[in-house]
Amino acid sequence: MAKIADKIEKISETVTEGYQKIENGFVGGYKKIEGKFTESFLEEDGSLKTGKVGEAVVDGYKKIEDGVVGGYKKIEDGVVEGFNKVSDKFVEKLFAKEGESIEDAKKRLSGKE
Repeated sequence: MAKIADKIEKISETVTEGYQKIENGFVGGYKKIEGKFTESFLEEDGSLKTGKVGEAVVDGYKKIEDGVVGGYKKIEDGVVEGFNKVSDKFVEKLFAKEGESIEDAKKRLSGKE
């Protein structure tokens, strides 16, 4: 019986060593792949490397963003300007006293004289 137990223990040790070698191979291979990926695609701070194509895409998006924001700002300015003109006409026609400027009427109406 002792010989069988010794043989079983020897086989168990051999299998364990084999699994250990396989595990080390997989982990080592994974670490190499991870290292190459990190080296190829990540900056030191962890952000993605963009390269020339990525930089061109980012520049394109920035130009689009600037155009959209600039266009929105122009529309906003036009709407505010239009509202102010209408508001000024209301103040002038309905609330300004004879000879009173629109600005003075607005101050008087707001209570900030």
